[in-house]
Amino acid sequence: MLTVHAAPLVLEVGAAAVVEGAVAVDGDRIAAIGPYEDVVAAHPSARVRRWPGLLTPGLRQDRARELLTRCYHPDPREADELGELPLWGEEFERLAAAMDTARRAGSVRRGLQRMLRHGTTHVVGPFGADDPVLRTAVSRAGLVQTRGRPGDGPPDLDPFAAGGDLAATAHGPLAVGGRADFAVFDVADEAALRAGGARLCVATVLAGRLVHRAR
Repeated sequence: MLTVHAAPLVLEVGAAAVVEGAVAVDGDRIAAIGPYEDVVAAHPSARVRRWPGLLTPGLRQDRARELLTRCYHPDPREADELGELPLWGEEFERLAAAMDTARRAGSVRRGLQRMLRHGTTHVVGPFGADDPVLRTAVSRAGLVQTRGRPGDGPPDLDPFAAGGDLAATAHGPLAVGGRADFAVFDVADEAALRAGGARLCVATVLAGRLVHRAR
């Protein structure tokens, strides 16, 4: 079923912003991008989802491999003991020394879910045959493996933590005929997005599927 995702501002990257814009999705592809009224008029039978804020291309997580292999993502049931944030460094090494395969797989799955909640659609590997747990989890999540830039310092679930603007942090521009990988953030513009970070994501669409919705 064709779906129109509407937002007060659509940033395609590499093109002018569309105020009161919309993206029409047919299957896993983008069928149209433009002013809401024009898109709806061209697709009158489409289901409409209205979002607050800013619709952008999905983000690229350059530190994905570190976040999944060198961090532990606590289970909510462990929050009283371990907190809710990813653990890395000495804390991770202490846990990893006694971690079995099932617990590690759970951490990887939660890490991927948290990336989706930060608007991530593309992840930088490698996720090869040397690590079947990781490779299987990334494949099942549907995230796109891509190339990116190495990072320094503690890995962060927020792709904007590296300091890049939207053009440098997005997986690429939105384009008609391209795969429908995008995110929505409850902010007014790109400046507010960079200031507040990807934690303000309210929706993530991956290959046309709504995989995260905060409201």
